[in-house]
Amino acid sequence: MSSTASSRPPTLDEVAARAKVSRTVASRVINNGPHVSRAKRDAVQKAIRELGFTPNRAARTLATRQTGVVVLAVSGDGPGVFADPFFGQIIVGACTALEKTDLHLVLSLATTGHGQQRLETFLQTRGADGVMLVALRGDDPLIDIATRSGLPTVFIGLPMRETPPFYVEVDNAGGARAATEHLLRGGRRRIAMITGPDDTAVGRERRRGYAEALTLAGLGPYATEPGDFMEAGGAAAMRALLSSHPDLDAVIAANDNMAAGALRVLRDAGRSVPGDVAVMGFDDLPIAMHTDPKLTTVRQPVQALGREATRMLIELLDGERPEPFILPTNVVVRDSA
Repeated sequence: MSSTASSRPPTLDEVAARAKVSRTVASRVINNGPHVSRAKRDAVQKAIRELGFTPNRAARTLATRQTGVVVLAVSGDGPGVFADPFFGQIIVGACTALEKTDLHLVLSLATTGHGQQRLETFLQTRGADGVMLVALRGDDPLIDIATRSGLPTVFIGLPMRETPPFYVEVDNAGGARAATEHLLRGGRRRIAMITGPDDTAVGRERRRGYAEALTLAGLGPYATEPGDFMEAGGAAAMRALLSSHPDLDAVIAANDNMAAGALRVLRDAGRSVPGDVAVMGFDDLPIAMHTDPKLTTVRQPVQALGREATRMLIELLDGERPEPFILPTNVVVRDSA
């Protein structure tokens, strides 16, 4: 048979179809590019052998230049943000996901105008292949910086703006609701909350879960005091609550750091925990095991946030379109409530 189809060389698209991968992935394998899983690399190489595909110079020029770098960009109040165990766990999770790839992780703390400009220049000049954003506040400039770069972007936690296409989130409202219900089952009725910053989606969602649980119990929110996710902020909020609502019998802090600060203030005020006041946190970070008493809290899978967001970014770099998802939470009962 002398048909053109039988005599022409196989194409890159046919290799991709035979291997059941995207054209981008097939191109990366052919050009020995980074961040391709072993299974996909093997499938493409098998398809190349079966089809007798031979890459040429023109095909090679179609390959996208890759740097082998992904960025984890953090909005925070200063370099001390990386001392927060939450971010340490995020980084551990991200590094775990990158362990079997050729990608390297670069951390960027972009809190000042200069820091944001440096990040934008780095992304615009294609210093990285993709970016992950975490700890976003309000109308965060990092969102526009990532958008203008045109790079694949994954959000760790939802921003205050519209919902992005690629994100990993925790069931924040559900966790706070479960914490409040735990206190209600224990007979607590005057339950206050030390909330997270109001310009963060996580702060608002945890406050919403607290309010929903009390409303469903026929009580309505008792008292809230804003916090900043730091231990000192939790202590200041606890002092304010004791002053305005001295008869409170429980408090939920929107994270473990603030709960630790609240415990210290209650002890100094002569309030026993959990006898006089039950205390709950949120996160289940290592600090929860070192407070006195040990902290009852809501466990969120922090390492999994970093790990799954990184896996999602790797899939985007492989030409796939992963589905966003929300990780579950659960109450961990210890001594404080």
